[in-house]
Amino acid sequence: MNDQHNGGSLTKEQMEFYNREGYLLIDRLLTEEDMAPAKEAMNSKVSIIANDLLNAGLINDLLEDRPFQYRLAELFQDLTPDDFLKYGRGWRDRLPGYFHLMSNPKILDAVQSLIGSEIYANPVYNTRPKIPRVAAGAVPWHQDKSYWPDANSNPVITVWIPLVDANEENGCLHIKPRTHRKRLLEWHAEQYSGTGYTALREDQLGSTETVILPAAAGSAILFNDRCLHMSTLNQSDGVRWSVDLRYQPTDQDPMPNYGTGFLARSAVRPERVATLEDWLADREEHEAENRSVI
Repeated sequence: MNDQHNGGSLTKEQMEFYNREGYLLIDRLLTEEDMAPAKEAMNSKVSIIANDLLNAGLINDLLEDRPFQYRLAELFQDLTPDDFLKYGRGWRDRLPGYFHLMSNPKILDAVQSLIGSEIYANPVYNTRPKIPRVAAGAVPWHQDKSYWPDANSNPVITVWIPLVDANEENGCLHIKPRTHRKRLLEWHAEQYSGTGYTALREDQLGSTETVILPAAAGSAILFNDRCLHMSTLNQSDGVRWSVDLRYQPTDQDPMPNYGTGFLARSAVRPERVATLEDWLADREEHEAENRSVI
């Protein structure tokens, strides 16, 4: 690409679109090879869940030969939503595959175009296994910033990546463009799905037209943490696997109450960029064990 900014990968036109609309879709940013470590981490978790269900007498087949997109859905197809929610609406396991994904240069290059080279990977990252026809799979209209209302963390950039093709049938992302210019709206905890997602009322959504964003596996949707967005139920037979990662400038609130993030990139202090070993040990920076760290 040309017209690159801050050493990042986005074009001037892409940056202008993001700044104007509050989001940007980058088609097929990642390859299957790029996604493989994260998929391995997801498969490991699914195997743990399958063994748990088997030991509890809830299933009689681990379905080990089923494809990535279908195994988790089929494990729960005869069980209840409560059985699924026992494992959480999103996963934040500290597995190497997630660090490799969050540290992927293609993602960091895109983020660098928007916030510069001093990049902190926020501790709020999630794996989203949206299984078929479970109410918890539908995420209501909200702003990500509702989860950290007091943090001086603008801009926080969410990078949403589907690991399988996301479409209207399996519950792709919906966004209201230009709503990143809104203040943080008053929200409530929704009640119908058992998740307590932060949610907005219909009368708070305004007249901005909704953009539906189907995305091929490995694509990335970047958006501002004030941008209104949601996703619908999964009406397919497979799992809509996705991850939502978050990045911010290093001079912003690291949100330690959500866990430990890490220094993902730095031109000023490259020797302090966290390694996998640092991240697994809950260290924000390389060699941080030699310093006082909260």
